[in-house]
Amino acid sequence: MCAVTAQPSPVCCKAGRRPVANSARHLLVVDDEPHIGLVLRPFLEQLGYSVSIAKTLDEARSALKAKPPDGLLLDLHLPDGSGLDFLRDLRNQGRTSRLPVLVLTAEGEDRILREARRLGAALVTKPFSPTKLTQRIALMFGDAHPDAGPGSAGSAS
Repeated sequence: MCAVTAQPSPVCCKAGRRPVANSARHLLVVDDEPHIGLVLRPFLEQLGYSVSIAKTLDEARSALKAKPPDGLLLDLHLPDGSGLDFLRDLRNQGRTSRLPVLVLTAEGEDRILREARRLGAALVTKPFSPTKLTQRIALMFGDAHPDAGPGSAGSAS
């Protein structure tokens, strides 16, 4: 069963895509909103990713040490600090300096979004559709995606 549309597997999502083979990729989702983890984990697992959830930056640091992810989905506003500062720290550490990061944000301030992009993060604004999230994750990993049309790479929403 698809976690997003409740359609029978192997059909997934509104676009009717079949799940992609991402079983080798592990994603760490860092977001303090409980519903984000509840929705994203089954959706991303349906797409073939393994998923860990952290609700604070402290949990994220522990998760990075315990099981280094292949990609990070990061909220900017967390109870114990700034996701943007955390991203800066990641970029200054050797083993995480090139970690693919997708910023999940409701933030609309251009200065902050420009800084996240400068630090090499892809962006998706909340609320987001399953299709948009799937496209952004594919772009984060540098994968071609069937629904990613021309010009979709530079958009922040």
